[in-house]
Amino acid sequence: MKTLRMAEIAHVAVVALLLMMTVSDAAPGLNITSYYSPKNAQRPVRDRTDYIILHTTEGSKKGSLSKVYRNGEANYFVDEQGRVYRIIDKRKVALHCGTSMWNGRRNIDLFSVGIEVVGYHNKDITSAQYRALRILLAELKRIFRVPDERVLTHSMVAYGEPNRWHRKPHRGRKRCGMLFAKTSVRSKIGLGKAPAYDPDVRAGRLVNADEYLANMLYGRGRDSTTMGKNIISHGRSAWDIAGDDHDKPGTIYVFPDGRQLRGNEVADWRKIPTGTKVVSAEPDMVERDGIVLVGSTGCSAKELIGKACDRDDTYYFLPDGVLKSGRELLPAEQNKIPPGTRILVGYQLGGRITNMKSAFDICGAAWNATTTQYMFPDGILRHGGEVNERTIPKNTLVFFK
Repeated sequence: MKTLRMAEIAHVAVVALLLMMTVSDAAPGLNITSYYSPKNAQRPVRDRTDYIILHTTEGSKKGSLSKVYRNGEANYFVDEQGRVYRIIDKRKVALHCGTSMWNGRRNIDLFSVGIEVVGYHNKDITSAQYRALRILLAELKRIFRVPDERVLTHSMVAYGEPNRWHRKPHRGRKRCGMLFAKTSVRSKIGLGKAPAYDPDVRAGRLVNADEYLANMLYGRGRDSTTMGKNIISHGRSAWDIAGDDHDKPGTIYVFPDGRQLRGNEVADWRKIPTGTKVVSAEPDMVERDGIVLVGSTGCSAKELIGKACDRDDTYYFLPDGVLKSGRELLPAEQNKIPPGTRILVGYQLGGRITNMKSAFDICGAAWNATTTQYMFPDGILRHGGEVNERTIPKNTLVFFK
């Protein structure tokens, strides 16, 4: 009897200890709300958490929260009033970094917590956001044992594949979250030590394609009192300012004479005059890992994706469930793409998965790449990082780069 009671006491003590050790992000004074994305249930638990990545939405709360919620693009979202929303469970994979690398490791989504902050990469955030971030970061650093120097900005880890501007894989694809590299800003959100240099550029894995960004992240710029203006000048091109978004409809060019053009309307990039201002607008579409999601306004195919609109390697997943290539779109459909349409640009249709043909048989080692897309029989579109090759349903369509 005495032995049993001692065992009961030991059991209670263990339970109490476990309760004390239970991790939580609901720190005192943090205004936090669970607003879990429909994608939350589908996302796997990370094997480890080595980084915390800070983002800026580059737009207002209304459109940004809707997009992040719908696509599960962050673990947390912080609005201007300092309200924090849980989007994807803190231990699960959120798709917030896209093409990314840090210190030789790719696909940083698999090793990090992502925080979206309403605001812009070159503008200060509100005092309420500073307070919320300070508390939230303290809790996440404690939970996952992440040191200050591994709290990074999206602009630090994002990189671009070779393009018309740069022939090699390069750093500078995004300026997202750039302000969180500033010494004064990091101090206000409770961070001390920061990365002193870009390990991938130093090792030669990437080349530096944005001197201004590199200066703001690691040079004297992070100790400056201003973030600079997005003005095209000699030695500073549209790509230097907007990166991969330079030719998107959501990027607007305000010329010195007052004229305005969207990125997809610029015919000759060499003729953009110095003094042109580059600004972000609420986009008619968003793009993530190759998928273009058409917004509520319903633009023409050419306005959305330019010359690729009627090609055989462009695919439209219409809201009514119909799949069409660019050449199969009717003129009326090209003139106004229905809101909710999903578009793949520059893809090859590999065919359907069958009992005799696996995802690997169709696209080889790219079967689990985030740029490989699977259209399940129920119409859901998932990328390679979200699927298990052995459990992909038969008749699933495979699209790959």
